[in-house]
Amino acid sequence: MRHNPLKEEYLLTGSLEPTNEWYALAKITGVKACQAIRKQFNKDYVSLMPTNLYGYFDNFDLETSHVLPAMLRKFHEAKENNTAVKLWGSGTPMREFLFVDDMAEAVVFALENELPEYLYNIGSGKDITIKELAETIQQVTGHQR
Repeated sequence: MRHNPLKEEYLLTGSLEPTNEWYALAKITGVKACQAIRKQFNKDYVSLMPTNLYGYFDNFDLETSHVLPAMLRKFHEAKENNTAVKLWGSGTPMREFLFVDDMAEAVVFALENELPEYLYNIGSGKDITIKELAETIQQVTGHQR
């Protein structure tokens, strides 16, 4: 069972999501390697696990982008063309987003400080529904349809 918000101690407490299994295994391998090096060689290594990032040079391709940049593009183009926006799904899934500059600050903080743990989730700590995200983007872009 997945608990929200996702916490560091939940790592490896359940099965992996099948469509994301290989990506998850690669991330877990890196986290566990940092943990092992920290323990065996007493190195101040940490793993920073970012939430969904967005930023300046995001991927806005509608076929390969993630939800936030895809919605930005859809609402922007719909406003320019005075058309409606069609979104998929119910809008009920929850996601957490973080601006890339905030992630960069977390990395600098981790580099400049000795941290007591080996794993940190980096995020805003606030999930929003996809529907709330769409409503926010609609408002920000000024799309009226």
